[in-house]
Amino acid sequence: MNKVAFITGASRGIGRAAALAFARAGYDVAISARTVEEGEQHPHALRQASGAPLAGSLTATAEAIRTLGARVLVVPMDLLDSSTAEEACATVLAEFGRIDVLVNNAIYQGSDLNATFMALQPDTLERMFKGYILTPFLLTRAVVERMLGQGAGVVINVTSGAGESDPPVAADQGGWGYAYGAGKAAVSRLSGMLSVELGERGIRAYTLNPGVVTTEALKATIGEQGVIALRAGSAPPEVPAAVMLWLAEDERAVKYQRRTLAAQPFALEHGIVADWR
Repeated sequence: MNKVAFITGASRGIGRAAALAFARAGYDVAISARTVEEGEQHPHALRQASGAPLAGSLTATAEAIRTLGARVLVVPMDLLDSSTAEEACATVLAEFGRIDVLVNNAIYQGSDLNATFMALQPDTLERMFKGYILTPFLLTRAVVERMLGQGAGVVINVTSGAGESDPPVAADQGGWGYAYGAGKAAVSRLSGMLSVELGERGIRAYTLNPGVVTTEALKATIGEQGVIALRAGSAPPEVPAAVMLWLAEDERAVKYQRRTLAAQPFALEHGIVADWR
Protein backbone atom coordinates (compact mmCIF):
# COMPACT_ATOMS: atom_id res chain seq x y z
CA MET A 1 0.00 0.00 0.00
CA ASN A 2 1.33 3.44 -0.95
CA LYS A 3 1.85 6.14 1.63
CA VAL A 4 -0.74 8.93 1.56
CA ALA A 5 -0.08 12.68 1.69
CA PHE A 6 -2.93 15.09 2.43
CA ILE A 7 -2.07 18.63 1.30
CA THR A 8 -4.29 21.62 1.92
CA GLY A 9 -4.31 24.74 -0.24
CA ALA A 10 -3.28 22.68 -3.27
CA SER A 11 -5.13 24.56 -5.98
CA ARG A 12 -2.05 26.68 -6.73
CA GLY A 13 1.32 27.83 -5.43
CA ILE A 14 3.22 25.94 -2.75
CA GLY A 15 0.39 23.47 -2.13
CA ARG A 16 0.22 22.48 -5.79
CA ALA A 17 4.00 22.07 -5.99
CA ALA A 18 3.97 19.96 -2.82
CA ALA A 19 1.22 17.72 -4.17
CA LEU A 20 3.23 17.09 -7.34
CA ALA A 21 6.42 16.45 -5.34
CA PHE A 22 4.77 13.79 -3.19
CA ALA A 23 3.09 12.25 -6.24
CA ARG A 24 6.45 11.93 -8.00
CA ALA A 25 7.80 10.22 -4.88
CA GLY A 26 5.16 7.50 -5.12
CA TYR A 27 2.57 8.78 -2.67
CA ASP A 28 -1.17 8.69 -3.17
CA VAL A 29 -2.26 12.30 -2.76
CA ALA A 30 -5.35 13.99 -1.33
CA ILE A 31 -5.67 17.68 -2.15
CA SER A 32 -7.99 20.30 -0.69
CA ALA A 33 -8.85 23.97 -1.24
CA ARG A 34 -11.90 26.11 -1.89
CA THR A 35 -11.38 26.44 -5.64
CA VAL A 36 -12.36 23.21 -7.35
CA GLU A 37 -12.79 24.58 -10.88
CA GLU A 38 -10.87 27.35 -12.64
CA GLY A 39 -12.35 30.83 -12.29
CA GLU A 40 -14.55 30.24 -9.24
CA GLN A 41 -15.33 33.33 -7.17
CA HIS A 42 -14.99 33.23 -3.38
CA PRO A 43 -15.53 35.90 -0.73
CA HIS A 44 -12.45 37.15 1.14
CA ALA A 45 -10.10 35.90 -1.58
CA LEU A 46 -7.14 37.56 -3.26
CA ARG A 47 -7.75 38.65 -6.85
CA GLN A 48 -5.69 39.78 -9.79
CA ALA A 49 -5.40 43.52 -10.42
CA SER A 50 -8.18 43.15 -13.01
CA GLY A 51 -10.51 41.73 -10.36
CA ALA A 52 -10.39 38.22 -11.84
CA PRO A 53 -9.80 35.21 -9.57
CA LEU A 54 -6.26 33.88 -9.29
CA ALA A 55 -5.32 31.12 -11.72
CA GLY A 56 -5.37 27.57 -10.41
CA SER A 57 -7.82 24.93 -9.23
CA LEU A 58 -7.96 21.53 -7.58
CA THR A 59 -9.12 20.03 -10.87
CA ALA A 60 -6.02 21.31 -12.67
CA THR A 61 -3.72 20.06 -9.91
CA ALA A 62 -5.40 16.66 -9.97
CA GLU A 63 -4.93 16.40 -13.74
CA ALA A 64 -1.22 17.16 -13.35
CA ILE A 65 -0.92 14.49 -10.65
CA ARG A 66 -2.66 11.88 -12.80
CA THR A 67 -0.21 12.51 -15.63
CA LEU A 68 2.49 11.37 -13.20
CA GLY A 69 0.66 8.07 -12.74
CA ALA A 70 -0.32 8.76 -9.13
CA ARG A 71 -3.69 8.38 -7.44
CA VAL A 72 -5.33 11.62 -6.37
CA LEU A 73 -8.44 12.56 -4.44
CA VAL A 74 -10.01 16.02 -4.66
CA VAL A 75 -11.48 17.13 -1.32
CA PRO A 76 -13.13 20.57 -1.24
CA MET A 77 -12.48 22.34 2.07
CA ASP A 78 -13.03 25.91 3.25
CA LEU A 79 -10.97 27.17 6.20
CA LEU A 80 -13.76 29.62 7.03
CA ASP A 81 -16.24 26.73 7.38
CA SER A 82 -14.82 24.63 10.19
CA SER A 83 -17.35 21.84 9.66
CA THR A 84 -15.54 20.93 6.44
CA ALA A 85 -12.30 19.96 8.26
CA GLU A 86 -13.34 16.71 9.92
CA GLU A 87 -15.47 15.88 6.89
CA ALA A 88 -12.38 16.23 4.68
CA CYS A 89 -10.35 13.90 6.91
CA ALA A 90 -13.13 11.31 6.87
CA THR A 91 -13.35 11.51 3.07
CA VAL A 92 -9.61 10.90 2.66
CA LEU A 93 -9.62 7.98 5.09
CA ALA A 94 -12.63 6.44 3.36
CA GLU A 95 -10.75 6.53 0.05
CA PHE A 96 -7.19 5.66 1.09
CA GLY A 97 -7.54 4.10 4.54
CA ARG A 98 -4.59 6.02 6.00
CA ILE A 99 -2.81 9.38 6.07
CA ASP A 100 0.97 9.40 6.49
CA VAL A 101 1.71 13.08 5.89
CA LEU A 102 -0.44 16.14 6.52
CA VAL A 103 0.70 19.47 5.07
CA ASN A 104 -1.22 22.39 6.57
CA ASN A 105 -0.52 24.88 3.80
CA ALA A 106 -3.92 26.50 3.12
CA ILE A 107 -4.44 30.00 4.48
CA TYR A 108 -7.17 32.60 4.63
CA GLN A 109 -5.81 35.47 2.53
CA GLY A 110 -8.37 38.24 2.89
CA SER A 111 -6.86 41.70 2.45
CA ASP A 112 -8.45 42.79 5.74
CA LEU A 113 -5.89 40.65 7.59
CA ASN A 114 -3.40 43.44 7.03
CA ALA A 115 -5.55 46.27 8.31
CA THR A 116 -3.82 48.59 10.75
CA PHE A 117 -4.50 47.94 14.43
CA MET A 118 -6.94 50.83 14.86
CA ALA A 119 -8.79 49.96 11.65
CA LEU A 120 -9.02 46.24 12.42
CA GLN A 121 -12.57 44.95 12.88
CA PRO A 122 -13.74 42.11 15.15
CA ASP A 123 -15.21 40.11 12.26
CA THR A 124 -11.75 39.97 10.66
CA LEU A 125 -10.33 38.46 13.86
CA GLU A 126 -13.18 35.94 13.91
CA ARG A 127 -12.30 34.87 10.37
CA MET A 128 -8.61 34.72 11.33
CA PHE A 129 -9.48 32.50 14.28
CA LYS A 130 -11.41 30.11 12.08
CA GLY A 131 -8.88 30.10 9.23
CA TYR A 132 -5.65 29.94 11.20
CA ILE A 133 -6.57 28.24 14.48
CA LEU A 134 -9.91 26.43 14.70
CA THR A 135 -10.18 24.73 11.30
CA PRO A 136 -6.51 23.65 11.15
CA PHE A 137 -6.83 22.38 14.74
CA LEU A 138 -9.89 20.28 13.91
CA LEU A 139 -8.29 18.88 10.76
CA THR A 140 -4.95 18.15 12.42
CA ARG A 141 -6.54 16.50 15.45
CA ALA A 142 -8.65 14.23 13.25
CA VAL A 143 -5.65 13.26 11.10
CA VAL A 144 -3.30 12.76 14.05
CA GLU A 145 -5.84 10.50 15.72
CA ARG A 146 -5.52 8.12 12.75
CA MET A 147 -1.73 8.55 12.65
CA LEU A 148 -1.54 7.48 16.29
CA GLY A 149 -3.46 4.34 15.38
CA GLN A 150 -0.97 3.69 12.59
CA GLY A 151 1.95 4.26 14.97
CA ALA A 152 3.52 7.03 12.88
CA GLY A 153 2.82 10.18 10.93
CA VAL A 154 4.26 13.52 9.84
CA VAL A 155 2.62 16.94 10.14
CA ILE A 156 4.14 19.95 8.35
CA ASN A 157 2.75 23.39 9.21
CA VAL A 158 3.54 26.28 6.88
CA THR A 159 4.18 29.57 8.69
CA SER A 160 5.76 32.89 7.68
CA GLY A 161 8.04 35.54 9.08
CA ALA A 162 4.93 37.44 10.16
CA GLY A 163 4.39 34.81 12.83
CA GLU A 164 7.97 35.01 14.07
CA SER A 165 8.75 38.73 14.33
CA ASP A 166 7.39 42.26 14.24
CA PRO A 167 6.80 43.99 10.89
CA PRO A 168 9.55 46.29 9.63
CA VAL A 169 7.02 49.05 8.88
CA ALA A 170 3.38 49.74 9.66
CA ALA A 171 0.66 47.76 7.90
CA ASP A 172 -0.46 50.76 5.84
CA GLN A 173 3.12 51.23 4.65
CA GLY A 174 3.65 47.68 3.40
CA GLY A 175 4.04 45.71 6.63
CA TRP A 176 1.71 43.02 7.88
CA GLY A 177 -1.24 43.59 10.16
CA TYR A 178 -1.93 42.23 13.63
CA ALA A 179 -4.54 39.75 12.40
CA TYR A 180 -2.18 38.09 9.93
CA GLY A 181 0.76 38.11 12.35
CA ALA A 182 -1.35 36.64 15.15
CA GLY A 183 -2.69 33.92 12.86
CA LYS A 184 0.75 32.87 11.69
CA ALA A 185 2.09 33.01 15.26
CA ALA A 186 -0.54 30.42 16.16
CA VAL A 187 0.58 28.25 13.25
CA SER A 188 4.18 28.52 14.45
CA ARG A 189 3.27 27.00 17.82
CA LEU A 190 1.36 23.94 16.62
CA SER A 191 4.19 21.65 15.52
CA GLY A 192 6.15 22.04 18.74
CA MET A 193 3.12 21.06 20.80
CA LEU A 194 2.62 17.95 18.70
CA SER A 195 6.29 16.98 18.95
CA VAL A 196 6.44 17.45 22.72
CA GLU A 197 3.18 15.69 23.50
CA LEU A 198 3.07 12.97 20.84
CA GLY A 199 6.64 12.48 19.63
CA GLU A 200 7.11 9.33 21.69
CA ARG A 201 4.03 7.87 20.00
CA GLY A 202 5.43 8.24 16.48
CA ILE A 203 4.27 11.72 15.50
CA ARG A 204 6.84 14.01 13.87
CA ALA A 205 5.90 17.64 13.31
CA TYR A 206 7.68 20.50 11.58
CA THR A 207 7.25 24.26 11.19
CA LEU A 208 8.36 25.51 7.78
CA ASN A 209 8.78 29.13 6.69
CA PRO A 210 8.90 29.13 2.86
CA GLY A 211 10.28 32.67 2.63
CA VAL A 212 9.32 34.80 -0.36
CA VAL A 213 7.94 32.41 -2.98
CA THR A 214 6.91 33.41 -6.51
CA THR A 215 3.33 32.18 -6.34
CA GLU A 216 0.19 33.46 -8.03
CA ALA A 217 -0.74 35.16 -4.75
CA LEU A 218 2.56 37.05 -4.60
CA LYS A 219 2.17 38.21 -8.19
CA ALA A 220 -1.34 39.44 -7.43
CA THR A 221 -0.05 41.31 -4.39
CA ILE A 222 3.05 43.05 -5.78
CA GLY A 223 2.75 42.61 -9.57
CA GLU A 224 5.10 41.12 -12.14
CA GLN A 225 7.64 43.94 -11.80
CA GLY A 226 7.76 43.41 -8.06
CA VAL A 227 8.41 39.71 -8.58
CA ILE A 228 11.28 40.54 -10.94
CA ALA A 229 12.74 42.92 -8.34
CA LEU A 230 12.56 40.20 -5.68
CA ARG A 231 14.05 37.47 -7.86
CA ALA A 232 17.40 37.34 -6.05
CA GLY A 233 15.65 36.93 -2.71
CA SER A 234 12.86 34.57 -3.66
CA ALA A 235 12.31 31.00 -4.78
CA PRO A 236 9.85 29.07 -6.93
CA PRO A 237 7.26 27.00 -5.03
CA GLU A 238 9.12 23.80 -5.94
CA VAL A 239 11.81 24.70 -3.36
CA PRO A 240 9.66 24.57 -0.19
CA ALA A 241 7.83 21.60 -1.73
CA ALA A 242 11.12 19.69 -2.01
CA VAL A 243 11.94 20.52 1.61
CA MET A 244 8.55 19.17 2.71
CA LEU A 245 9.22 15.88 0.95
CA TRP A 246 12.70 15.69 2.51
CA LEU A 247 11.26 16.25 5.99
CA ALA A 248 8.75 13.49 5.44
CA GLU A 249 11.20 11.00 3.96
CA ASP A 250 14.77 11.56 5.16
CA GLU A 251 15.84 9.80 8.37
CA ARG A 252 17.93 12.83 9.33
CA ALA A 253 14.83 15.02 9.51
CA VAL A 254 13.82 13.94 13.02
CA LYS A 255 16.30 16.34 14.64
CA TYR A 256 14.81 19.40 12.94
CA GLN A 257 11.63 19.45 14.98
CA ARG A 258 10.72 22.05 17.62
CA ARG A 259 12.12 24.97 15.63
CA THR A 260 11.10 27.02 12.60
CA LEU A 261 12.94 26.00 9.45
CA ALA A 262 13.67 28.60 6.78
CA ALA A 263 12.99 26.58 3.64
CA GLN A 264 15.29 28.36 1.19
CA PRO A 265 18.59 28.28 3.11
CA PHE A 266 17.68 24.85 4.47
CA ALA A 267 17.25 23.51 0.92
CA LEU A 268 20.69 24.80 -0.07
CA GLU A 269 22.50 23.71 3.10
CA HIS A 270 21.23 20.15 2.82
CA GLY A 271 21.56 19.79 -0.94
CA ILE A 272 17.84 19.22 -1.34
CA VAL A 273 17.71 21.32 -4.51
CA ALA A 274 20.31 22.90 -6.74
CA ASP A 275 20.72 26.66 -6.43
CA TRP A 276 17.75 28.05 -8.37
CA ARG A 277 18.95 31.67 -8.56
